Amino acid sequence: MEETLAFPKMAEIDIINNLEKISSEIPNRILKIEDFILKENQKEQLEIIIFRGYSSSTTHPIEIDSEKKVITLSYSITNFKLYKAPLTETEENFIREHQNSVFFLNQKNWI
Repeated sequence: MEETLAFPKMAEIDIINNLEKISSEIPNRILKIEDFILKENQKEQLEIIIFRGYSSSTTHPIEIDSEKKVITLSYSITNFKLYKAPLTETEENFIREHQNSVFFLNQKNWI
């Protein structure tokens, strides 16, 4: 029996590309998104940093062509953390955290 998820598949709504667009308009914010990627029926940790409209993964190779999806494998994202840029060792840059996949699709939640 197939597992039923309580949230839409991220690949279907292409949330990462939408978050990149918002990020490009708010250059003093860093969004860190985390959860897992499904690779060969195994869950692997996934971490992506979005800054100034660009994504970078600290755990997996991602697509850098803006015409393509950032991640081509099945994935889930349930943890979002917003920081003020630039990150420094001496200051607390954390702004907020949220588990709802659509919360940061509202640009007002980046401020």
